[in-house]
Amino acid sequence: MIEHPPALEEATRRQQQLATRAQLLAAGFDDMFLYRQTRRGHWQRVLPATYALFSGTLTGEQRRISAALYAGPDAQLTGLAALGWYGFRYSPRTDDVQLIVPHHARRRSSGHAVISRALTLDPKARRTEVYPVCSPARAVVDAARELRQLRPVRAIVAEAVQRGFADLDTLDAEIRRARRSRTALIRKAFSEVVAGTRSAPEAELRECLAGSRKLPPILWNPRLTDAEGRRLPTPDGYLAEAAVALEVDSQEFHFSPEDWTRTLDRHNELSRLGVLILHFTPAQIRRDPVGVRRLVEDAYTTRCGTTAPVTVHANDSGV
Repeated sequence: MIEHPPALEEATRRQQQLATRAQLLAAGFDDMFLYRQTRRGHWQRVLPATYALFSGTLTGEQRRISAALYAGPDAQLTGLAALGWYGFRYSPRTDDVQLIVPHHARRRSSGHAVISRALTLDPKARRTEVYPVCSPARAVVDAARELRQLRPVRAIVAEAVQRGFADLDTLDAEIRRARRSRTALIRKAFSEVVAGTRSAPEAELRECLAGSRKLPPILWNPRLTDAEGRRLPTPDGYLAEAAVALEVDSQEFHFSPEDWTRTLDRHNELSRLGVLILHFTPAQIRRDPVGVRRLVEDAYTTRCGTTAPVTVHANDSGV
């Protein structure tokens, strides 16, 4: 058992048994000792000049710490790694740790540490015991710029807004800061959220129905009241001219069994008033968008002119 000097003992406690070469040399160890420890399997070199003082697999937090130690004290955690730190449920999982460093820094990506130079660091970054974490809005934008498919971008933008990680104004400011550099996908996802869609599957349904020549503009997440002015459940989409509501049904996008039960209750409430509710799963929308669009068109054509004791408040819906 190697006894560490008090300063190194405190640092490795804070850094979850990770240390830089500079820290180890300052504690009195030399490069030959580091070599022997790694050669014997007691320690491991996880990144250039960055060591784990144990053998075995690193945890997610240890991967973040090691990447931050390698990147340097000015580096900020961002992208999918930061979203994982905040607890986003629907962001893609990755073993890579994305960080931004000042533009003048010379540190390059290596192993699981993915490093980008930035003209400006995030002034709203949150400081942890070991590394700063970019604000949720900055992390969402940075993650989206690295993704290549619209679906996961929709998911992280919708979750950021729906769960209160970031508001629309803050996200908009971050998108504008990034300008046109790889922001096409997040600009599209952001415009969908502004227009009223609240989740990635809702956005896919909206896109599926946008090409219809038979349907009028659909109200997305409108505010509805009954004849007495009482607030009614909000459907994902609503065709007022035919009293047809659209719902994307997936427990994956409800945060608890209680949420799922409340969703079923609101369906029953609208049905009681004569509203036809069409249910679609995310898989159905992705697998057969033409069939989904045809079903909605047929329902609208059949029920066009049907009335229900429901009032739509136009200023509260996204069209």
